[in-house]
Amino acid sequence: MHHHDTSERLASYADVLAGELPDTWTSSYLPPDAKDDLAELADRIWDLDLVAASLTEHPLRQAAVLTRPDGAQLVLLERRDERDGFLVAAVAPRALPDEAYRAVPEPNGIALTDDPFLSAEQVASDLLVRYDSALAQVRDNALGGIQPSQPDRLVLTWQPDGSVATAPVGNQAGAVLEANGFIQDPQSGIYRLGTDDTQAQARALRAIGPQLEALGIGTALQHPASRTAPTSAPASVPHVPAGTRAPAARTR
Repeated sequence: MHHHDTSERLASYADVLAGELPDTWTSSYLPPDAKDDLAELADRIWDLDLVAASLTEHPLRQAAVLTRPDGAQLVLLERRDERDGFLVAAVAPRALPDEAYRAVPEPNGIALTDDPFLSAEQVASDLLVRYDSALAQVRDNALGGIQPSQPDRLVLTWQPDGSVATAPVGNQAGAVLEANGFIQDPQSGIYRLGTDDTQAQARALRAIGPQLEALGIGTALQHPASRTAPTSAPASVPHVPAGTRAPAARTR
């Protein structure tokens, strides 16, 4: 089969598969000349089984990437053995520390037939279930106890040292936080507001509520049981009970 035929088949299959998966997915094709992107993608393929074994014998030369709005990604590649079909695997998130992945089982990929409609059902009932579970665990590990936010709700958590931390969803909330003195950790994505100036801290917390509300994003302040929020905290921000952490994963 010529390369053009193979690439067209892979891209077309990915488009149909993306349209059949639950939620909203988009697909993009990485051709052989996108070497840097393919190398970066290969490093993030979250698999220690079927797909990893295939890549050991056949390095990634082209791929289709399926992306969900929350950042989840799947990689689709041609199956280069005596069988027809494709392989699909989960892609690990960028910029999370290695510690976040400890004791979290890999959501190993699966083989797919040439029928993208049947394959979508298989991906949804098998790979996506395991992938979403693994994503929740690594993100929870990276947050270190900070309750995750939602696209329309920013949760701020008081820390033992008096700082405030949050993990926003989306660029709009992040921009508001940065404009009010929060600093983002590039590894975890967590934004923190320090205690160098408690009055400035209080002003920032009062300011972000209306600014986020104008964007359709609510706010909530979480107080760990071991700490009482200072009286300078904005009274209009409601209390949020501590979230339930994801269950511990089995050791690899």
